[in-house]
Amino acid sequence: MLTKRQQDILRLIIQHYTKTGLPVGSKSLMAAGINASSATIRNDMKALEEAGLLQKTHSSSGRIPSMVGYRYYVDHLLKPTRVAKTDMQVIKRSFGKEFHEINDIIQQSAEILSNLTSYTALSLGPDMKDRRLTGFRIVPLNSRQVIAIIVTDQGNVESQVFALPQSVSGTDLEKMVRIINDKLVGEPLLTVYQRLRTEIPMILHKYFQTTEGILDLFDLMLGQVFEEKVFVGGRMNMIDFEPATDVDQFKSIYRFMKDPEELMQLLIPPTDNIDIRIGDELGNDLFHNMSLIQASYDISGHGKGVIALLGPASMQYSKMFGLLDVFSRELAEKLAEYYRSLDATS
Repeated sequence: MLTKRQQDILRLIIQHYTKTGLPVGSKSLMAAGINASSATIRNDMKALEEAGLLQKTHSSSGRIPSMVGYRYYVDHLLKPTRVAKTDMQVIKRSFGKEFHEINDIIQQSAEILSNLTSYTALSLGPDMKDRRLTGFRIVPLNSRQVIAIIVTDQGNVESQVFALPQSVSGTDLEKMVRIINDKLVGEPLLTVYQRLRTEIPMILHKYFQTTEGILDLFDLMLGQVFEEKVFVGGRMNMIDFEPATDVDQFKSIYRFMKDPEELMQLLIPPTDNIDIRIGDELGNDLFHNMSLIQASYDISGHGKGVIALLGPASMQYSKMFGLLDVFSRELAEKLAEYYRSLDATS
C-alpha cells in the first residue's frame, strides 16, 4: 500500500522518464512539487525500489520505472491527457478524404496512427462473416492467366491472379462464372463457402467434364475474404524502440509482424474499451520490453474492430491513452459513415 506521496513520486518519475528517457533524482522531484526534504524523498524512492516499482541505474543516483511500476501506474495513477489540436486536425483531415473500400480505411488508420506516434500501429477491421457476395468476375490476362475478383456488399474486394488448368477452356470458364453468380450472388459469404463444397460441384459436373482447379480458386479466395486482416503501419519504427536491440532480435520481431496468424494472437480483443498490456503480459519474449495499448470499437450491425499501438514500455501512457480513445471513435465514425453510404446505394 503506497502513501499519497509515494504515489505522487512514482507518477512524476514515470511522467518525466517517458518524456526524457533520463533517470529522476530527489532534486528534480522537489522542483516538480513534492513537498518534502531531499532525504525524505530518497527514503520514499528506496521504498518504491524495494517494492519493485522503481529501478536504480548504474550511471546515476536517480531512478527509472520497472515493468511493475508501469503496471501500477496504468492501473492506479493514469489520467488520459487531451489530444493536441494539431493531432486532432491530422486525424480529421486524414479520415476526411474519399475511400473506395473498407480495407482502405482500415489500412489508412494504421498509417495515420503510426505517423502520429512514431510507434507501430495495428488495425483490425470489423468482422467479415455476415458479408454477402455481390459478384464474381474473371478478367483474362493472357491465354492461360486470369484475374479472379470477388466483391462483397460492404465494399470489400478480393482479387487473385490464377493460372487456368489446361483442361478448362476460356468459354467453359465464362459459363462456370455465370452459373456460380446465378446461384450464389446475394448469399452470405458463409453460405457461399458451404455451398461451394456441396451443391455447386454437383451442378458444375452436370455441364462440364472437369472443374479441376476452379473450385480450388474459390476456396482460396473466400478463405482470404474470411481471414481477418491485420494492417500494420510503421513496422520499421521498431528499430527506434530499443537502440541496443541486436540484429537477430529485430529480425525475429520483424518476421513476427509479417505473420497474420501471429499478429492475431497479439491482438486479443480488449475486455474494456481500452486495454494496456506491458512486457511479459504480451505473451511473447520478443516483446518483453514493449507495451501494447489497444482500443476496440463497435459498428452497429457490422461487428467489432481493434486499433492498437505497439511501442516501448516507456511510452507516454497518458498521452497514448487519450489519443487512442479519440482515434478509435473517429475511425468508428468513418466506417459507420461508409456503411451508411453503401446502404443508401444498395
